[in-house]
Amino acid sequence: LVPLDGGRFATSDLNDLYRRVINRNNRLKRLLELKAPEIIARNEKRMLQEAVDSLLDNGRRGKAMTGANKRALKSLADMIKGKSGRFRQNLLGKRVDYSGRSVIVVGPQLRLHQCGLPKKMALELFKPFIFNKLELLGLATTIKAAKRLVEQEVPEVWDILEDVIREHPVMLNRAPTLHRLGIQAFEPILIEGKAIQLHPLVCAAFNADFDGDQMAVHVPLSLEAQMEARTLMLASNNVLSPANGEPIIVPSQDIVLGLYYATRERINAKGEGMSFANVSEVSRAYETRQAELHAKCWVRIKEVEVGADGDRKEKITRYETTVGRALLSEILPPGLSFELLNKPLKKKEISRLINVGFRRCGLRETVIFADKLMQSGFTMATRGGISFGVRDMRIPTVKQEMIGAAEAEVKEIESQYTSGLVTVGERYNKVVDIWSRCGEQVGKVMMEQLGVEETTDRHGKKVKQEAFNSIYMMADSGARGSAAQIRQLAGMRGLMAKPDGSIIETPITANFREGLNVLQYFISTHGARKGLADTALKTANSGYLTRRLVDVTQDLVVIEDDCGTQNGVSMKALVEGGEVVEALKERILGRVVAVDMPHPETQDVLFPAGTLLDEDSVDTIDSLGIDEVKVRTTLNCETRWGVCSKCYGRDLGRGSPVNVGEAIGVIAAQSIGEPGTQLTMRTFHIGGAASRTAVQSHVEAKSSGTARFTATMRYVQNAKGDKVVISRSGEVIIEDDNHRERERHKVPYGAILSVTDGKQVKAGNNLANWDPHHRPIVSEYAGTVKFENVEEGTTVAKQIDDVTGLSTLVAIDPKRRGSAASKGVRPSVKMINEQGDEVKIAATDHAVNIGFPVGAVIAVRDGQQVSVGEVLARIPQETSKTRD
Repeated sequence: LVPLDGGRFATSDLNDLYRRVINRNNRLKRLLELKAPEIIARNEKRMLQEAVDSLLDNGRRGKAMTGANKRALKSLADMIKGKSGRFRQNLLGKRVDYSGRSVIVVGPQLRLHQCGLPKKMALELFKPFIFNKLELLGLATTIKAAKRLVEQEVPEVWDILEDVIREHPVMLNRAPTLHRLGIQAFEPILIEGKAIQLHPLVCAAFNADFDGDQMAVHVPLSLEAQMEARTLMLASNNVLSPANGEPIIVPSQDIVLGLYYATRERINAKGEGMSFANVSEVSRAYETRQAELHAKCWVRIKEVEVGADGDRKEKITRYETTVGRALLSEILPPGLSFELLNKPLKKKEISRLINVGFRRCGLRETVIFADKLMQSGFTMATRGGISFGVRDMRIPTVKQEMIGAAEAEVKEIESQYTSGLVTVGERYNKVVDIWSRCGEQVGKVMMEQLGVEETTDRHGKKVKQEAFNSIYMMADSGARGSAAQIRQLAGMRGLMAKPDGSIIETPITANFREGLNVLQYFISTHGARKGLADTALKTANSGYLTRRLVDVTQDLVVIEDDCGTQNGVSMKALVEGGEVVEALKERILGRVVAVDMPHPETQDVLFPAGTLLDEDSVDTIDSLGIDEVKVRTTLNCETRWGVCSKCYGRDLGRGSPVNVGEAIGVIAAQSIGEPGTQLTMRTFHIGGAASRTAVQSHVEAKSSGTARFTATMRYVQNAKGDKVVISRSGEVIIEDDNHRERERHKVPYGAILSVTDGKQVKAGNNLANWDPHHRPIVSEYAGTVKFENVEEGTTVAKQIDDVTGLSTLVAIDPKRRGSAASKGVRPSVKMINEQGDEVKIAATDHAVNIGFPVGAVIAVRDGQQVSVGEVLARIPQETSKTRD
């Protein structure tokens, strides 16, 4: 109880809750002494029970008790549960001493294992160490005297601070810590100012940027803690991501742009065709402006080959390359060939470069290499002077024509709709399809136009080359932006989503370069606002998902080296719809072979059981054409508690077999939770442009060969001579000349085949088409239609379109029918032949009876003549929403 000024009191909520319990208890006592009527006592007992309930857990039962200010009171349970409860706030996560936080700025001159620490912060963090040192050196006799010296900031203090800080790592952490790389150790470098300097390459791991992010600093005190920070947590020891084994120290943004710019080639640049004896000559020619960065030239380049036993031998090769690439060759670590650099370096290539470097040259060389790459990237980006101007957004000349064509198509569908050929849903779907296709095409043409420019070569001929347009270079190199964003700048913004996720069928045909009119701007606000709201709401959910994942898996630890099981899982490449989704080598990399693996030709043992498959082994398997490998997996591990190292395989974050004691469960949980949180941020960046999955309406052959139908494939020929599929599980297989299956495609019911069994097809040929918005019901027999149980108002409903005034019959749900008698009845159709008899199913005595499922739009009339393969009814598929 705290007295406030003004004679009021601030009190804890518990006092309120206890007061209610005491008051009601005393009142109940008095009522019972007075022998009050049962009904009054019972009411008082109920109120007492409620008071006790809300004291223990307010709001669990009934309405929460509120104080004078309409705020729910904080009960005993509320004090211990949740983020700000006793456990998470005070017991598991405490505030710690020897820590500080500040804004981060970029420190491009740092090495990978360093961070810049403001002097003021360091002085405060390392105070006890400084006191100790001052006493040792005899500059102060008591702690009090030492304190005074530090507060006066005498010059000796700074020298001592330098001494204390040397080889004493500090830990930097950025909230939210989504995976183990969210807290890493660095060696501090003292700097002026008040902001912490962070190395640009570790930003990806922390997911940090310099728009005002803050980071916390912690000092490991004991020797063991310092050791652990230095060996396990130092930034230069965490090159690979524990989630996927790819390098996480990968240059991004301007570094990528600089490296890409330096390694491009330009036709007829100054100095084209020169030959140089070595790289220093190239460097002189570049510095004296005799040769431009992008000029093609011949250079003798010295490479160092490192053998398997670590012996180095130099070799000199003559390469046709560019000036920029030759200059970059100076930073290549020994053991990497110049081939890897001799192409325009995009983000993926740079990532591969670092990955190969790590596998071949080890950690130390890779870290030095990454640092040098960063320096070169920044230098080149500065020299390139790549900017971003309005003129760079080149709008395709054919854009208006394309939009005109799409508008004509939409008009055609509108007229079909008014004449009753298509339903509302169909019309909507088709219009959305036309516009999304139009947007794609405009985007494609725009990218093609942006990506090439005309120039003259040295013989005076006009030639085309890859463009040096700055927007194109930013997107192409992977530095920033994507085709989708450029499409909004210079193509058309395209379709927008309403707040409920459905797509508005009139697209925004303008782009940001032309500018939006008021209506278009207004439509855009939906998406932009939804993006902001989603980001806020989903981030919380995905954070909670990570917590629950960790909770489930936290006791899963590597217990022993080998459980000795022979079991495993046979891995093949994942193939979906004729496309390889994940290659075999990606699936088995870093796993352990379960049983001896024979060489396919000689049958010798290629890899004995228990071999860890690294990059080289996987490439061997790939080159030998082995398509199935049996590997150990944690699912088959026979360790009693936890798993064994052999079944788990490679520790992706270190590139070596996993150590006993590694908490693999937590790593798995973090590896799923971390990208989840990143993805929720993505909606915010697209800005509401509707991205919908284009509906598949045909299949194409991916490779050339012979088309074969599976045994389950059945089809009939209709009056037009089209082959209409009438089986549900038919597939088209493409075989090569040796009758090996290359790909197989499912063909849905009602599709029209454009190949015959045994026909030769080329890659890109169409195999089958269908209407994506409807599932048809196809007649397999010819005859006259005779309706059964098709009664208006009971089994079918007559729907009259408001716009066109045309009526259609739609089968209705039996549950929603009026009378009980009509509940079991299904609308169906029979066929009558010319003799007036019912058509029978071939080779049986059963009459043909085709039922109409719920929601089917009946396409024939009673008494109509139908031929084989004709559509009797169409079942509309639901309208598409955006995916996000």
